[in-house]
Amino acid sequence: MNGAVSPNRHGRGMAGALAAVAAAFLSTAPARADAEVADAQIAVVRPLEFISVENLVFGRVIRGATAGTVTLTPAGVRTSTGGVTLIGTDFQPAEFAGMGTNGQFVDISLGANSILVSGPGAPMTVRTFVIGSTPTAVLSTNPRRFRINSATGIFIFPVGATLEVGANQVPGTYTGNWAITLEYQ
Repeated sequence: MNGAVSPNRHGRGMAGALAAVAAAFLSTAPARADAEVADAQIAVVRPLEFISVENLVFGRVIRGATAGTVTLTPAGVRTSTGGVTLIGTDFQPAEFAGMGTNGQFVDISLGANSILVSGPGAPMTVRTFVIGSTPTAVLSTNPRRFRINSATGIFIFPVGATLEVGANQVPGTYTGNWAITLEYQ
């Protein structure tokens, strides 16, 4: 037959028979629906309150045979020292937002001058928390006084810090908590 498809007894070729089988299969297949659940959030800030907008994320690094540091500035610039190699772009300074009144003073302090982040290996120290003010200032457990300089009283401020990475630090995810306190004057 030289490769030609001969019609079957109903006068349809092989393609027609396959189409009929596919149509029969599709017509008997039940309809399928799928649903996913997603979150929606909003934080409404009232006067004399503040919230965390973004977490402090140092991103990804490759450990070295020697210890080093990762410094993340409030402006989002990341640098390293020693045996630490920076990779990726998934890093960000912490960010906070609040509301007071124009000209109002706010005292800002930390719960501790340094914290430990824990993971699969030895804990690492996060230290030298820096607020993105003009000029930038190192935060500590001693309150620093700032003035709200916004006609609406709304303010946003970023915070960076320095992470100490050990020599041959065990790979994995490390996390920790830190506290920042605002006292409206």
